[in-house]
Amino acid sequence: MAYATNSITSRIEWCRRQRTQARAQLELEGWQAEEEGLRDALLNRDHTNQYQQGPPGVFERYAMGLQDGQALIRAAGEDRHVATPAHRTHV
Repeated sequence: MAYATNSITSRIEWCRRQRTQARAQLELEGWQAEEEGLRDALLNRDHTNQYQQGPPGVFERYAMGLQDGQALIRAAGEDRHVATPAHRTHV
């Protein structure tokens, strides 16, 4: 899980850096939405309904961040499950 958290945190920081270079309001809002989607994945929240009311491009960026974050968390869980040795009983 630490890998997923670190990966998501790194991506949030990247979104923040990109936001400082945004040239248009919608671009800025897109980076903010993607960042919030990633954060929501970490915190097991979903603000999809809020973003559906706004510009389609901003909604897509939120959904992408949320889905990517959730996928990283799922993958970390699967890796942990695979790495855990099975219990064996000797007869």
